[in-house]
Amino acid sequence: MAEAWLSIIGVGEDGPAGLSPASLEALNEAEIVFGAKRHLALMGITGQPWPLPFSVTPLLAHRGQRVAVLASGDPFWYGVGGTLSASLHPDEWLVFPAPSTFSLAAARMGWRIEEVACIGLHAAPYARLRPLLTRGARILCLLRDGAAVGELAQYLTAQGFGPSSVHVLQALGGPRENYWSFEAQHPDTQPILAPVAAAIEVKGALGLPRSSGLPDDLFDHDGQITKRPARALTLSALSPRAGETLWDIGTGSGSISIEFLLAAPGSRAFALEQDPTRAARAQANAERFGLGHRYHITQTKAPEGLDTLPKPDAVFIGGGASEQVFADIWARIEAGTRLVANAVTLESEVLLSQWHARQGGTLLRVELAEAAPLGSKRGWQPLRPLVQWSVTK
Repeated sequence: MAEAWLSIIGVGEDGPAGLSPASLEALNEAEIVFGAKRHLALMGITGQPWPLPFSVTPLLAHRGQRVAVLASGDPFWYGVGGTLSASLHPDEWLVFPAPSTFSLAAARMGWRIEEVACIGLHAAPYARLRPLLTRGARILCLLRDGAAVGELAQYLTAQGFGPSSVHVLQALGGPRENYWSFEAQHPDTQPILAPVAAAIEVKGALGLPRSSGLPDDLFDHDGQITKRPARALTLSALSPRAGETLWDIGTGSGSISIEFLLAAPGSRAFALEQDPTRAARAQANAERFGLGHRYHITQTKAPEGLDTLPKPDAVFIGGGASEQVFADIWARIEAGTRLVANAVTLESEVLLSQWHARQGGTLLRVELAEAAPLGSKRGWQPLRPLVQWSVTK
């Protein structure tokens, strides 16, 4: 192995006093040091601040020299480590981690870190919290600056979690460390110094259920939505798994994709929708669920929009079904890919029946009814029958 030229050194608010002998040795041997202005100041070093906007290009220009990078705590937990390693060969760098902000926060709160959700909100919307917010949950989150504490409290209150306890954790591990608490609906506006994190004890609303088939009224839609019972059946057939890729053809409100993403951590959804209003609405729904970064929609119809999509693990066809669409998708997907298609028209039923006869799988017909007023009494109001074809290629 070639000798590593880059040292990635985690530092805390205690500066040089918190560094291990190995970290200090790597730092002392460096010919040039990169880091945020705050980290350089903590270490008392006149080094090279990162450019704005952030770029690793200046660092890569020194390849082969002895270079050190100062990073926050554990560089590979919401830190610069992953960004740097993506541009380097594994034997080009060494890492010297320090305790992460999450570790320091959990220790300060007396919480078991394995039982706590940890999330970085310093460069992400507060909506990323939505899947995590449920009564009784504990969450540790990194924040952008002091002003973000008030914004976080406003978001929690708007989502129905105003009674939640928000613990402000300022400059953990250093001489400026401070800690105080308030209810989200009654925020404390005292001055807050960065870096800052928050520990949240969630109280108030119940939060999102984890079962498939969320209530329809959680989604903004114009009626073009896979209704709750059918959605639960569809998600069961799609069988979401962590890290998978979904194609959602004719996404409508985006409800199928959103529930797939909620069920499968690290998964991605690539949706096609030819109606511009529905496409915008679906994207907005994904954003409200904190999933906009994992939901990618293209305003077009199948099969024209399929060329640029990555290979899927699962495909849902909810709208725009035709012989051409089925033939094109079937030719593109690899063995082992799961495909689910729903039909509510006679023409689409015939299409699904034909493909079931050719390729096998399961053909399911579902008829449901809901209780509705009938004069002064109640009666059953039939819903449109649903035919669903599911198959693994």
